[in-house]
Amino acid sequence: MRSGAIEIGPQRYRESHGRWFEEFHVGDVYEHRPGRTISEADNSWFTLLTMNTHPLHFDHEYAARTEFGRPLVNSTLTLAILVGMSVSDVSQKAVANLGWTAIRMTAPVFAGDTLYAESEVTALRPSGSRPEQGLVSVTTRGHNQAGVLVCDFERTMLVWKRGFGPDASEGGRA
Repeated sequence: MRSGAIEIGPQRYRESHGRWFEEFHVGDVYEHRPGRTISEADNSWFTLLTMNTHPLHFDHEYAARTEFGRPLVNSTLTLAILVGMSVSDVSQKAVANLGWTAIRMTAPVFAGDTLYAESEVTALRPSGSRPEQGLVSVTTRGHNQAGVLVCDFERTMLVWKRGFGPDASEGGRA
């Protein structure tokens, strides 16, 4: 378990994020907080920035004539927010993301919804070719404010072992 800060001297602390490979355990679940309320502007900007021209995401008149009755939040925005919410817990000390699989959008998300996420560690193994790193796999689940599952996905990252990587100086040596 990480405390979020490390003591680097008498009454002096440095903020610390993420986990070293050795701090992960299969079955652990990390609840990512705070939640994130999605605004209409978030959805419109993200949709247009990514060149998604589907009117279901930004045209209220079009969306009113669909089964949803209003614009949907772009599903890749939902995914991006859930991944972002998980960074401080599962990938702050990652070397690289190795992939996302089994991405499911299980319920619609609308402007005004608040997302909450959690990640469960599903697999760990030391890297065979990089002794200073290991592979961590998680399943991340995103729920809205009513507790409805709106998205889940699997993710695998290459993570530094303690004492290696750019954060190796944590502990007051930097």
